[in-house]
Amino acid sequence: MVKFLVVRFSSIGDIILTTPVVRYLKNQVVGAEIHYLTKSRYAQIVTANPYIDKVHVLNNNLRELVKNLKQEKFDYIIDLHKNIRTLFVKTSLHRVSFSFNKLNLKKWLLVNLKWNILPQEHIVDRYMATLHMFPIINDGKGLDYFIPPSDEVDLAKLIVKKPEKLIAIVVGGGHLTKQIPVEKIIELINHLKYTIVLIGGQVDSEKAKRIMSEADKKNVFNLVGKLSLGESASLISQSDIIVTPDTGMMHIAAAFNKHIVSVWGNTVPEFGMYPYKPGSASKIVEIKGLNCRPCSKIGFSACPKKHFNCMQKHNVKNIANYINNILLSFHK
Repeated sequence: MVKFLVVRFSSIGDIILTTPVVRYLKNQVVGAEIHYLTKSRYAQIVTANPYIDKVHVLNNNLRELVKNLKQEKFDYIIDLHKNIRTLFVKTSLHRVSFSFNKLNLKKWLLVNLKWNILPQEHIVDRYMATLHMFPIINDGKGLDYFIPPSDEVDLAKLIVKKPEKLIAIVVGGGHLTKQIPVEKIIELINHLKYTIVLIGGQVDSEKAKRIMSEADKKNVFNLVGKLSLGESASLISQSDIIVTPDTGMMHIAAAFNKHIVSVWGNTVPEFGMYPYKPGSASKIVEIKGLNCRPCSKIGFSACPKKHFNCMQKHNVKNIANYINNILLSFHK
């Protein structure tokens, strides 16, 4: 038996992007036993993963966690987070470890000097580079997200009846400068011809209420703040097109090989975290040529320049036309 500890503390999208590494190790290393270390709030993302034998969680006591991890006697540590806490874990366990290259300097150059020397490579493939000492090949299967049976939702019960075609729109996101503005979502809804469901966290509930009050549509259903992460994933798996900013939901949709229209704000696909192996009709929508973009590798609570042009300049009618035409082609 070869015992691995894969480490990624956060967050939703980043953890989902590590799932191919887990699958490669489990399926391609003879006798592999896979343990996964993450924060307690994200454990649900990996608990149902059949390629993971045991999940360890970080609460507040890192020293106590390390004490328990020592008892596992791992052979290798695959560090896909690479920060001070993972360094503490690795040095405390005294095991052979392989760490992900975060390319922070190159990201800094792109954000601050607009000098792009980042590799044209998805982060999933950079994660895979940590496995170079093992007989691993890319199986081409993309990302994984496993929904526990308790989280499977009955679409017909959620929105009265199952529609012929369903568009899921993600409201909100981790940072405001990544989020699609409410007025843009309202405009988009008013141009779309198919049934729409809004999804997002409890923190986005007020935005969803405004959308519902101002959008000129009757076939829009608001499930923002009403579903767990797993239930939202189940709904995404039953949708035809996902409209989303650069969020964890985008990566969940990619795990189900969904057609994704990703609408980008302050971040850029060049960071290597665009949808990985999504549906064939997927489209990246971004405003190129802005001298202020990207303004951050993560995001801000407000546009530093006050204009938010990276989102405000999107042509919503063009986005809607693309979605309507794609869904129309599915009927033919």
